[in-house]
Amino acid sequence: MKPFKKRRRGGITATFEAGEAHLLASLSGQVIELLRDRNGADESTADPLAAQLGMGGPSLPPEDPVLKRLLPDAYRDDEEGAGEFRRFTERSLTSVKVTNAEILIRSLVDGGLVFGAPDAEAEEPIEIELGDDEVQAWLRALTDVRLSLAVRLGIEQDEDIYLVAQSEDEAIAAMSEIYDWLGYVQETLIAALD
Repeated sequence: MKPFKKRRRGGITATFEAGEAHLLASLSGQVIELLRDRNGADESTADPLAAQLGMGGPSLPPEDPVLKRLLPDAYRDDEEGAGEFRRFTERSLTSVKVTNAEILIRSLVDGGLVFGAPDAEAEEPIEIELGDDEVQAWLRALTDVRLSLAVRLGIEQDEDIYLVAQSEDEAIAAMSEIYDWLGYVQETLIAALD
């Protein structure tokens, strides 16, 4: 990856290797799928007015630990209040998170990413250019992907990152490297904003 840089004429650019772009798109797609699965059938009886306004979401927290992290309770000490808040806000929060991830994927496709390509290694590098709104969507989408990975890896504190990286399980060690790399991507994007 060539880090994000601010252009003089506006916008922020970066270049990803095709494999990196496919990885970003895949991880973002997994977050989208997880969030869309949550938006299925209501877990509680919908208020007719709320349903008409598109706010009749579930009142129970998700069971999946990743969704619990992406869609946390608003009130830790008030289960009923948290349920009501969730019922009126979760669908819109989920929709925003899905949109952010879709913007990330779309900008990779606009930069030349081809899904289903026979050999990602043979593809040309993916050059993206982001406007202000896209930058914010990328930052939020990267945060959601990193939070999702952190939950799956059991990262809760800084020292957990080191422990996970030292894992003898090759799959966990590889996911730890991806987690670190996503942090680098996010860091270069933030640095380009200054």
